Amino acid sequence: MSTQPKITVATAWLDGCSGCHMSFLDLDERLIELVEHVEIVYSPLVDTKELPERVDVGILEGSISSEDDLEKARLFRERCTRLVSLGDCAVTGNVPAMRNHFKLADVFDRAYRENVTLQPQIPTRDVPALLTPVKPVHGEVKVDVFVPGCPPSADAIWAVLSELIAGRTPDPNAVTRFGA
Repeated sequence: MSTQPKITVATAWLDGCSGCHMSFLDLDERLIELVEHVEIVYSPLVDTKELPERVDVGILEGSISSEDDLEKARLFRERCTRLVSLGDCAVTGNVPAMRNHFKLADVFDRAYRENVTLQPQIPTRDVPALLTPVKPVHGEVKVDVFVPGCPPSADAIWAVLSELIAGRTPDPNAVTRFGA
């Protein structure tokens, strides 16, 4: 058992498929070792509803596509000592940014009218306002570590987390690449 204090980690997904969080879960038995060094204080994987005031490491998956995404990214940057951009959507905008080539009205029509068989309509309640253009996380806030991959492998995530736990700056390019 570790005698050093645990580092606090918060994760969130913005606009993306949540595949990076699934890769995180693919750490499998290494998750047991991880909890000896890390306390996950906020994440879709735990039941915490509010991001604490101070977090050692924040990990964001997905691109910034809506006002909600932007607000969450800014809050993570404000409260997290180190911010990790996890996966190709967070690093480049990737698939969510494909809509940048179209007018937002055309995207809504395609998604909510043209491809719908029952009650085609554009939603007006409980839907966050979309931003134009979609941006990678570093397009709006300072990012300290970029981890490419779609999704990054569990081994790549483990390597990055291990370095952060040890107090070192990881070199994700040694363990993963864009599209990996």
